[in-house]
Amino acid sequence: MKLAIIDYGAGNLLNVARAVQHIGYEPLITSSPDDVINADVVILPGVGATADTVATLRRKGLDMAIAGSVSSGRPFMGVCVGLQVLFETSDEGGEHDCLGILPGRVRKLPGGQKVPHIGWNQLRQVRPHPILTDIDDGTNFYFVHSYYADAADRSLVVAEVDYGVAFPAVIAKDNVVATQFHPEKSGQTGLRIYGNFLRSAATSRV
Repeated sequence: MKLAIIDYGAGNLLNVARAVQHIGYEPLITSSPDDVINADVVILPGVGATADTVATLRRKGLDMAIAGSVSSGRPFMGVCVGLQVLFETSDEGGEHDCLGILPGRVRKLPGGQKVPHIGWNQLRQVRPHPILTDIDDGTNFYFVHSYYADAADRSLVVAEVDYGVAFPAVIAKDNVVATQFHPEKSGQTGLRIYGNFLRSAATSRV
């Protein structure tokens, strides 16, 4: 199974690669659109702002590679900003277009809470999905973000958390799955998320 982790300068790239290696997979870290298109499975990690991320992906031709990979039906996983850029638009740093793969808008977390949202928060599972196999409802995962995805289609939401507002922590549609939290910073349960995704990917079911 050819597993590509997209390199666009995200700070957590190596942590994601190490997590995947820890559970027995050998990823290709790449910024080549051809590698992404030809991969059997793709992970898009993320740290930073949606505008910068989308601009870099477009400059490198990775936006079209991601769209092609997703439309081909191959398993695709986004992490943190890698989740947010899948939506249509973002308010971060002024309204701008994202990749438009999923319907919805990225919005700033509301006041009344410390922003950015940094630390552990409990998942509330909304519907069953293979990504949550052997993960109990209420399990804590590690978050670092100031914006959240407001999904226009409620059926996308697999799990959510509350932080001044309820927002999606895990989304999924067909071959696409993504987490707002960082599995690679979430200990053994985070490794289980990657393991669930990759095992499902091996059978072309995510």
